[in-house]
Amino acid sequence: MGSVPPVEEHDILVLGAGLSGINTAHVLRDRMPHRQITILEKRDQIGGTWNFFKYPGFRTDSYLNAFGLGWYPWTKPYKMASGPEILEYLKEAVDKDGLEPLIRFKHKITGLEFKTEEQKWTLYVDADGKPKTMRANFVVGCMGYYADNKALEADIPGLDRFDGRVVHSQWWPEDLDYKNKRMVLIGSGATAITVIPELVKDAAHVVQLQRSPSYVLSRSTQPIHDWWLHLLLPFTWACLVSRWVESVVELLSTEFLLMCPGIGRKVLMDDMKKQLPADVDPHVHFNPSYGPFQQRLGLCPQGDYFKALHKENCEIVTDHIDTVMEDGILLKSGRNLEADIIVQATGLYFQLFDGIKPRVDGVEIDPGQHYSWRGMALDCMPNAAFIFGYVTSSWTPGANAMAHMVVRLLQTMEKKGAATVVPFIKRTKEVEAQTQLAVSANPGYILKAADRMPKTTGHGPWYGRKNLFVDTMALWFGSMEDGLVYGGFKDKSV
Repeated sequence: MGSVPPVEEHDILVLGAGLSGINTAHVLRDRMPHRQITILEKRDQIGGTWNFFKYPGFRTDSYLNAFGLGWYPWTKPYKMASGPEILEYLKEAVDKDGLEPLIRFKHKITGLEFKTEEQKWTLYVDADGKPKTMRANFVVGCMGYYADNKALEADIPGLDRFDGRVVHSQWWPEDLDYKNKRMVLIGSGATAITVIPELVKDAAHVVQLQRSPSYVLSRSTQPIHDWWLHLLLPFTWACLVSRWVESVVELLSTEFLLMCPGIGRKVLMDDMKKQLPADVDPHVHFNPSYGPFQQRLGLCPQGDYFKALHKENCEIVTDHIDTVMEDGILLKSGRNLEADIIVQATGLYFQLFDGIKPRVDGVEIDPGQHYSWRGMALDCMPNAAFIFGYVTSSWTPGANAMAHMVVRLLQTMEKKGAATVVPFIKRTKEVEAQTQLAVSANPGYILKAADRMPKTTGHGPWYGRKNLFVDTMALWFGSMEDGLVYGGFKDKSV
């Protein structure tokens, strides 16, 4: 009988080595060099999202002076880059910062439990096929917000009847040959807007089929202020100022358009009219029922998506599916879309902690039944945080603010001599009446995840993902007492 491997003891475990995990580990090590940091990554390389998606044209739709890492600036003049370029950038950042020795690759978490008597988390891990047990004082989830083993379910009647090939953008086959093929792509979000310009280069015909429209905005690959700043300032200063300028521009434009949706709609509609072909009616295909930034805008570099719609082998159709036939899709309007390949780009499946439901003293914690403390921790879940960026603007400024909030929380624990900290909210009828989703945006995959998403009240520290101003004010001035219970004091007189 083999010996049982010893339990590994750790201080702070960062779960995930994507962009958020890399940045969080850097921030923790930079601000708290006396603490031990270990990163667990289930894949065999870093990158998270940027090594997962493989569909044609995969890229960022945010400027990398805001989306990138503040401590390792993006140096190329263009600020919207492809997935492989961003992955290479992250590898360079990890190498420069010396983070790779901290990463345990092929370490997939299968269970997570906090035990009060130990005042620690116990993690059950599949380490490249071998079981391993770890303990940690504090865990920080940087595992993203979507499942990589399932997508949002879409009701597409008769799909199993189709004689051609059906693929999902989340798992794009490397062997997919779509040259001279008729393709129907189902979806209207960022993936559709990204992949359409690539598909039309080789496919015989491409139809984007959407049930409801989205706003689409063309952006230059380099903002004008970035060009001027790099012309006038030293490189380091130019990168720093450009990052803040872009973040502030995003903040102000987002909040203004949310407050004045009529103005925003007119500006966006006028811009799209100028770029669309004459035979594409923007009021039919690009006039959503929601206001700007209630869902993320579809952003395309240099108008590549609009240029694709000008090609003879590309069209957009706004309609509902009646049923899928052997040779295509029959629409409610009666039109039949002939296809050799159907691509589903219908949304992500929302989840936290990679779908694992943590346990506290044997009690399962369902994130959808708990409240979010400052958008980074759950009530009743001790010594844990999760990093979640912004959904309707660049992800990273929000994720970075949360990483620094984790530092502030840990520093407060140290000052108090506390071994544990747990958010706590008293469940009252008033609290239940104020309950709302932690993410205020309303794309379909968010609304369909209401039962899995943490809740907020919108009062005090019980809020979700807001914006950079709210997070910065909380980071500088927010109470580290309100809504928190500290315990396990080393000094019993505290």
